[in-house]
Amino acid sequence: MAYGQFLPPDPSKGDESTIGGYAAVHARPAALEGRDGFSYSLEILSDDTGDSSRPFGAYVMFVQWSRLGAQKVEGHLESEFIAWGATVADAERSVSNMKLSAAQSILDELLTARDGASTRRWWTATDAGDSEPGVS
Repeated sequence: MAYGQFLPPDPSKGDESTIGGYAAVHARPAALEGRDGFSYSLEILSDDTGDSSRPFGAYVMFVQWSRLGAQKVEGHLESEFIAWGATVADAERSVSNMKLSAAQSILDELLTARDGASTRRWWTATDAGDSEPGVS
């Protein structure tokens, strides 16, 4: 696939309301809007758990994209393990079947943990507030 090439969605490839289904249907990772107003792409990752009863765990990495200037990665957030399996494929398949609405909830929780309860958008964070400069 060439960069920037438009590919029409193919709904026969999966359920686009899930993380993996969306990626299959649209040939790109799903993206969500965070409480902070930034866009986040989703990526399913896995790792060895060190637990022989559930050797592999899968989690979601949310890649935060810049809001201004050239499009670039600004940072990322990672969930805890949210699925386990005997193989990497088993663990990742479970996360792949997760609804995007559940992924949105995880992202919101991670942002709350990082930023506190504030729901300020990125564009209001640059405001000096309601008062004029130099006036208390």
